[in-house]
Amino acid sequence: MAVTVSLVLLFGLVLFFLLRSNSLGYGSAFVAAGFGFFLASTGASGPINELTAAVIHAIPNL
Repeated sequence: MAVTVSLVLLFGLVLFFLLRSNSLGYGSAFVAAGFGFFLASTGASGPINELTAAVIHAIPNL
């Protein structure tokens, strides 16, 4: 749970700075957030979570 919250905060900060620097429009940000929301409710959420956890566990071994 702590990793998920951290990733949500990280992606939220990235999205905030992209919006602030005008690299990303508000419409694109809405589409990206909607895509993430609907992707989380599909069968792809399990493998995405497993891949994220594997990458996080592999980082200390680099």
